[in-house]
Amino acid sequence: MVMVKLKIGGAWSGVLEVELDVWTVARLRQELLDRSGCACLKLISAGKVLKDGESEGSQNLAQLGLKNNSRILATNIPVDQHGNSIKEEFLAEEERGNRLARLKTAAANLATRHADGSLPVEDFNLELENQNGHKVHWGSETDQRAIMMGLMLHANGKALMKKGKYRDALEVLNMGEESFSLCNPNLLEMVDNVSILQIDLVWCYFMLRDISWLSVAGIRLEKAREGIERAHGKESTRIRILQGHCFPELALHLRMELLEGVIAYHRGHLQKSKDAMSSAQTRFLQLQVPDESLSFLLSMGYKESEAKRALRMNNLDVGRALDFIVEEKAKRTQKRKENLQRQKEILEQKTYGTTPLNKAVNLSNLNQLVTIGFQKEIAAEALRRNENDAEKALDDLTNPETNAALQNEIISRKRRRLRAAIKKSTENLVAMGFDKASVEAALRRFESEEQALSYLLTQPITNTAGGVGADHQVGGSTTEERGGTGSVGAGHRVGGSSSQNEPVEKKKPVEERDVEMEDELTVELGTSDAYSDYDIEVTKEGEAINEYLALISSAENA
Repeated sequence: MVMVKLKIGGAWSGVLEVELDVWTVARLRQELLDRSGCACLKLISAGKVLKDGESEGSQNLAQLGLKNNSRILATNIPVDQHGNSIKEEFLAEEERGNRLARLKTAAANLATRHADGSLPVEDFNLELENQNGHKVHWGSETDQRAIMMGLMLHANGKALMKKGKYRDALEVLNMGEESFSLCNPNLLEMVDNVSILQIDLVWCYFMLRDISWLSVAGIRLEKAREGIERAHGKESTRIRILQGHCFPELALHLRMELLEGVIAYHRGHLQKSKDAMSSAQTRFLQLQVPDESLSFLLSMGYKESEAKRALRMNNLDVGRALDFIVEEKAKRTQKRKENLQRQKEILEQKTYGTTPLNKAVNLSNLNQLVTIGFQKEIAAEALRRNENDAEKALDDLTNPETNAALQNEIISRKRRRLRAAIKKSTENLVAMGFDKASVEAALRRFESEEQALSYLLTQPITNTAGGVGADHQVGGSTTEERGGTGSVGAGHRVGGSSSQNEPVEKKKPVEERDVEMEDELTVELGTSDAYSDYDIEVTKEGEAINEYLALISSAENA
């Protein structure tokens, strides 16, 4: 056993005898922690931080280059009350902040691309819709973007709440509230999205158990109650009509009354708190699904989640719940059909190119011109040139000179598109190993890349550089479609695939997309519908009601 001396400075100073061939960084750190009394130390030798990671942690000190009389600086790193390194916490907070900033930027980019009439970059389209699933166009483009962005961030915040990440959810919901504030307030008065977001914000305050939120929480709930009554009508009469006499708002009112009771309790208003908690408890009991009703629906082959949801939304009426499930399935089927149709429309729009302001050709205006008797391609070109102005397009179509110019432009575009397609097919086939001359000859002979490939595979193998040899496998690629349907409050995502072989003319410069964040935002849209905001699992609410009723009783008896 050979012992050497290491000279230590910093949080603990002195000479430490160690076995270089035996000791690891972890053992050295622990020895210095014991001697210094510190909770966390950073060790530096020759300007290098000694780590306990998987690679370095398995090496002994000799392998890390330490020798007799090597100097080591031991720096104390402050830790919080839970023993976590403050530096590590700072870095984690910085990463979290960067992620939230990326999420906000991605939401803004998505909303901008899908609210201004441009052709979607992605393989789906985002559109606003009302409670009945009908597409709506509210206000200006600025209003559309603000609403869209707010809805996406609200949906993402709710997803974080379901995962128990209330702190992150709070940040995202605040960004959603900020987005809604950019919209004309008159447009939001008859919808409940902002009010529900306010309730979700206060629920996050409550789940984080931060007493500092009391004052702002009370204001938020007052606004939420006013907004809910304005949107739903007194005693929910309006929403009852809109939702076909369903009762989707019960869980939402339960959560709101519970939170109002919590605020009243902490302000010392015991009777007000007791009244709110008692009302919330009544609603909680209304939402408890009887086992026999649930078993009946399960026996019919329905999933437990959809059975419980249907019963809660219909005041536990089994007959209405059954009708509700059937109607919701029919709506989803219809929505899928509409999304497929919209997908076809997007692909069709891409074949016409874009207007000078990079907008898609308006299909409604196009169909009107076709109905009059104009050829579709020429009518589309007229609309494209005239920024979708149907009157100006009609003037061009009825003018012999401009009509001829439109036809020439269509011919030129087809030629450009054909050249681009041939170039892309040539590149694809050459990349597989075929020589360029053979590929060009095959493409001239056949109509498609697939037919050219089939022909090339039947030809004798040549020994030219890059040729396909006997030991080479010719691979192919498939186009994966990322579809999705559904809605977020007043919005939905239309699935489809982009037409990669149809170049869109006069494109804006391709922006750098944060696909990870965009996917995180849009993934919720595929599973949301008109009832998603009201579909609350009230277990935590029930526990909180019992907790505060006990606190109120104790305070009254004190």
